[in-house]
Amino acid sequence: MVWPFNHFRKPRQAPRGTIEAIYGMIVTQAREPIFYRDLGVPDTVNGRFDLLLLHLWLLLRRLRTVQSVNQGANQGQGATELSQALFDRFCEDMDDNLREMGIGDQTVPKRMRAFGEAFYGRVQAYDHGIDTGAEALAQSICKNILNGAGMDHARRLAAYAVAANAGLGQIDDSALLLGSFRFPAPLAEDRLSVSLVARLRGRPRLLRKGGRDDEA
Repeated sequence: MVWPFNHFRKPRQAPRGTIEAIYGMIVTQAREPIFYRDLGVPDTVNGRFDLLLLHLWLLLRRLRTVQSVNQGANQGQGATELSQALFDRFCEDMDDNLREMGIGDQTVPKRMRAFGEAFYGRVQAYDHGIDTGAEALAQSICKNILNGAGMDHARRLAAYAVAANAGLGQIDDSALLLGSFRFPAPLAEDRLSVSLVARLRGRPRLLRKGGRDDEA
């Protein structure tokens, strides 16, 4: 499967160590117990898969801004290559997991196509949701991650995604391409600001260092 960044030339491979470090961050963040314990994500194979997709989408979305701002420059090319490499690593990870689960060689390609369709569908849904407003993102998260139930949890997850998107946007492009960043810590249900959840129907705030926040 090819992530649709580079149709006209074979991309140079991003450094393997950088790919592994960044993909490892995505996986580690998606495995944070708080998502399953306090934010309603089903602690199942599907739930973990969907949370992995959410974090992969957040990072690929940020990398798209590097391309648009630095189109034709080295950083823009590096973001394209890193995006493709991360998507390839995701596909490799899914393939490995299927085989470890005992899925046969003839069935693996069908499952991989299903993973690809799920990924592309969620990218479109989450992009539309976050561009429309966090309440729309919450509805998409509720449908795709929470099996259509639990809008309160979906709003909290959307608030986290909005904050993570804003936080990634504040990271320097060079640091992003080198993997010198961290996802923001997920917020426990009892720590998630009521005002932040309320803003899902309005304008989100950008979280700053030290816990302060500014209007977006």
